[in-house]
Amino acid sequence: MSRYLLLISLMVTPAVSWANTQAVDIYSQEQLVELIRTKQYLTRVIGDDCQLVQDIEARAEVLKQPLYQYLWAEMLNHGICVKANPPRGISMLRDAAEQGSAEAMLRMAEYYHDGQFVMQDRERAIHYVMPAAANGDLPARLMLVRLFGEGYGSPRDFEMGYHWLYNDVFSDEATKEKALELLKVLEQKMPPSAVARAKQEHLRSR
Repeated sequence: MSRYLLLISLMVTPAVSWANTQAVDIYSQEQLVELIRTKQYLTRVIGDDCQLVQDIEARAEVLKQPLYQYLWAEMLNHGICVKANPPRGISMLRDAAEQGSAEAMLRMAEYYHDGQFVMQDRERAIHYVMPAAANGDLPARLMLVRLFGEGYGSPRDFEMGYHWLYNDVFSDEATKEKALELLKVLEQKMPPSAVARAKQEHLRSR
């Protein structure tokens, strides 16, 4: 449908803009994950001249695809190519998180951590990010250890969070260094015996 609308809009647009307008293909799941991970998703939508708004909306609202729910939610939250509507955006982001999207869980945790659009509630941020961390999502594990290091969450979970991040695999040195810094902060809140257990390859019960 959006392609037909694009063609119609081109027909009624002065000829001078034809040379500058190119149809844009909808993003693949792999592209969208990369755009989200690198925080380039809104920049990309703007860069594509907002041509995909209706396609994105349909995939989010009708097909309920989690990554597109994430993208559509963020467009609504920040008023990108559409009128800003944070209540709808946050609701859509929650839906994506409930479907198991690690990206949406992490974004909700960030909003609750910072108090943007919602009341600041870092305990609730842990509620959102914990399942993603447990399922192996590295950005979620970084966020979880950060929250633990800030003194939020249950001390009973510190060892587990430390273990997950310490034993993860890092694709670049910058992320590895960030993880080390966060772990050093969390270490100060843990007894040495708990740190020693958490560093083991397999976490054993006490």
